[in-house]
Amino acid sequence: MRRWPLVPTILVALAVAAMIALGLWQLLIRLPEKEAQLAQLAANPARPAIAFPRFPDDALLFRRASGFCLSVASIDRAGAGNAGYRLIANCRTGAEGPGMKVQLGTTRDPDAQVRWSGGKVSGWISHAPDARPLIAGLFNHVPRELLLVADTPAPGLAANTRPDISIVRNNHFAYAMQWFFFAAVASVIYVLAVRRRIARDGDGR
Repeated sequence: MRRWPLVPTILVALAVAAMIALGLWQLLIRLPEKEAQLAQLAANPARPAIAFPRFPDDALLFRRASGFCLSVASIDRAGAGNAGYRLIANCRTGAEGPGMKVQLGTTRDPDAQVRWSGGKVSGWISHAPDARPLIAGLFNHVPRELLLVADTPAPGLAANTRPDISIVRNNHFAYAMQWFFFAAVASVIYVLAVRRRIARDGDGR
């Protein structure tokens, strides 16, 4: 008797249904959420300046802010694309909490050193460099650390490039299409495989 295998068919159907559900979640929930977030971020530069936040909050990206660096614990170097490197000071603020990171400026010299003793800093809020692997970021929803991008560079450094809202990715439509594509491919492959098996079994009789 030619028939479809029950258990494998149920398992594949459940897997395809899960892929479709993930696609719908990206399309109907995550995409509108991200579009609303981008609209808020686009309006942030025109909002009044605030004190640099003590804890991460992505809703504050691109907002004007100020802070006071009581002392500099260390200065790190991170990539800055075409600008070369950005120098980031890890500041003590004297208050309880994680302190503050300040992007002092950029340089094309990989060995450049900067002397900066801290003080009052004004600029805008952006993301600090994230050392987490990309795959880890997909499953870790802890907000990324923020930094204050100084509007006046430290002596010897070039001015920072103003953060652009285009750096905030909105890939949820593409993610939805990928899940729908995976569901379609899995369905086609399974149907072809079962039909080939049924035809082979029929020829063997």
